[in-house]
This record gives sequence, C-alpha cells and structure tokens, in this order.
Amino acid sequence: MIRIICLTEVGLLLAKRLQNSLANSEICFKPTPFTTQVQRYFEQGDRLIFICATGIVIRSLAPVLKNKHSDPAVLVLDELGQFVIPLLSGHEGGANEFAKQVSEFLNNQLVITTANSYLKPVYVLGMGCERGCPEAVLQHLLDECLHKAGLTINDISAICSIDIKDDELGLISLASNLEKPYLTFNKQQLAEMEDRLSTKSDYIFKTVGVYGVAESAALYQAEQITHNGSELLLNKHKNKQATCAIARSYK
Repeated sequence: MIRIICLTEVGLLLAKRLQNSLANSEICFKPTPFTTQVQRYFEQGDRLIFICATGIVIRSLAPVLKNKHSDPAVLVLDELGQFVIPLLSGHEGGANEFAKQVSEFLNNQLVITTANSYLKPVYVLGMGCERGCPEAVLQHLLDECLHKAGLTINDISAICSIDIKDDELGLISLASNLEKPYLTFNKQQLAEMEDRLSTKSDYIFKTVGVYGVAESAALYQAEQITHNGSELLLNKHKNKQATCAIARSYK
C-alpha cells in the first residue's frame, strides 16, 4: 500500500494527481492523531509519500526507525510538487527508484542525496522453486516482486538460480518468454554471498548446500556484471512453490 499524506488543501490537489498515477495508493488527508497514524502506516510496511515539511516527517518517524534494510520507502514533496526527496531507505527500500517514478510523472526536480546516485544501477532477479513448479506460479511471484521493488521487467538484466535448476523447465520458459538470460551457479559460488542474506534457511542448506537460493543467485550475478559489491534491493519473497529476490549493484 502507498499512503499519500497531506496536510493542506493545496497538498490535497497534488495528492489527487499522484493517486491517479499510482496503483494501490490511498490519500490520507490530515490524519489524526498525526504522529500515531503515520507511525502505524510505517510500521506495517506501507510506502509513504508526505506532502509537507521534511522536519515534520523526521520528528514523527524518528521513534519507529529501525534500519535501512527493513524500513519502508519514504518520500517528501513540497505542496506545489516542484521537488521530490527520497528521505528514507533510498537504496535498500527502493525509495530512490520510487522517487524517480514520481518525479517523471510530475516532471519535477528529483533530489537524491544517497551515495552512488550518479552511477548506473544493475538489477538481477534470483529465483528458487520446487521441482516442476508451473511457469504461471513463477510469473505471478515475479510480478509481485517487481511491483514491490518499483521496477519493471525491462529493468532486470537476468534471471538466476542454482545449478541444480539448470534444467527447471518453468524457469527456463519464464526467462525465455521474458527475453532474459537464465543463469545458474554452483553452491561454492553462491556460498560467497552467505553473509549478505536477509535470512538463512537450515532446511535449504541441507537440501542444496546453500542457505538461500534466490538471494544468493541475484547477489552473485549482480556482482559479476559490475565487478563491484552487490546488495539486496528486495529480500526473499515466497509463495507455496517458489522464492524470488532482487539484487542491485552499480557500474
């Protein structure tokens, strides 16, 4: 859910323009009590767009901030819509990319203050699945993850997995239909990414020899492309038959 939070009538006009362009968005006009409400939205993982002063946002959210790996994206706009600032979770939470989308819609000035904003990002999608998982199940999960990350399939450079999935028909067909390379890596290669995983599954380790397939594969390939470090843009998401994660690096 995207919450567009505004405090003035002028800001409300801008919020309505944004709502028309953002799927799954809701306008919150003068939420009361303000601090309690916005903290609740933040803690439940909603992406937030504030149309108000930056100071109000900082003071309101400061008590509930955790870390850049788990906090949702937060943007701030002036009520005339001239500027958009990704305030929190610029990289890991996708706020920079989210702000870019908003800026393109409003044709305004994007203000990014995080490091590496002058470099070109590379995105890689990692997937794992049960043997024989249908392509439709994989496609649905992939679409969900792209939406959560604020990306499209055109942003993705490759779809990756572990080498025991190099003959997985659903993954092969998915990548082919999306016109993306399908790459697999062995457990020794994926083990190099172990310290960057959001979670470690003992069950997966006992089964395939690594603590996580989707995250490891995405992180590894992103690093191979740029020869720089990689990071998780979207932690592992899963359904009953598959897992999916998105990694990013810069070149």
